[in-house]
Amino acid sequence: MDEHGDSGAYFEVKQLQLLDVLHSTRSVTRTAERLGQTQPTISTWLKQIRDKVGDPLFIRTAKEMIPTPRADQIVEKARAILEAMRQLSGDVPHFDPATSSRVFRMCAPDSAHITMIPRLLQCIRGIAPNVQVETLPINEHTAQMLESGDADLAYGGFVPGMDTGFYQQALIKQDFICLASMDHPRIKGALTLDDYQREAHVAVSYGGIHGVNALIQSALHAQQVERRVLLTLAGFLGIGKVIASTDLITTLPHNIAETLAAQYELQLLECPVRIPSYMIRQYWHARYHRDPGNQWLRRLCAQYAE
Repeated sequence: MDEHGDSGAYFEVKQLQLLDVLHSTRSVTRTAERLGQTQPTISTWLKQIRDKVGDPLFIRTAKEMIPTPRADQIVEKARAILEAMRQLSGDVPHFDPATSSRVFRMCAPDSAHITMIPRLLQCIRGIAPNVQVETLPINEHTAQMLESGDADLAYGGFVPGMDTGFYQQALIKQDFICLASMDHPRIKGALTLDDYQREAHVAVSYGGIHGVNALIQSALHAQQVERRVLLTLAGFLGIGKVIASTDLITTLPHNIAETLAAQYELQLLECPVRIPSYMIRQYWHARYHRDPGNQWLRRLCAQYAE
């Protein structure tokens, strides 16, 4: 073997697959999950490949495994070989929910934790008892995580960076409704525009300049309606308790408002301000468009988003 490794050695298919997945995930643990192997097995295979090429290929840092330039070169060719093999053999990856122990990672707002995700999990527990679901926040890293495979799916109304290379599916059209306590001293069964401008509000900052609060504020500004915000929360889940125990009101997307109203026995009130509706969608990267496990998860999310 020379200083560049044994250039005459051949790679096994499993080694090419390991390089492909590890380059995407930057994690031995997630590579093992994706390939259905143990971490020691993945480490053994990686050592064999390092010995073949005489290069460390992946350097461990505090956060992830970073590929060397040599790894980038090899992975580019490995992916071309794997794709050619799939086309030649007509090999279609298989996913059996009944026996799979795959970990699916979904980027979703906290509102989904009490709307769609409980329904989704109830179904998964019945048909895929060993499948795990991990939720992740939606943020500026979401697009990169979908591309690398660190996340399988993004779900929500305001997901940044979903441009070239991503698929999307529209799921639910969301309009807005208001909530108030059943014991509210001034609001009983209806909310007028005067009420809306007089009462103190709870707002949600989730999504930043492209989120729900920005959409509401833009509509209010266009119609010259004042809203007196007394409390701003980073997420949706604390709103129900606040509304139930104070005389504050709030304006929320319909599905989370209905869920919170049922949970905390709140008044559901027609919003006196015209606020444009928006669409909840699911997003995934083109690299995983034909992945059977990803397709299975997308079908379930579309079903239980209703």
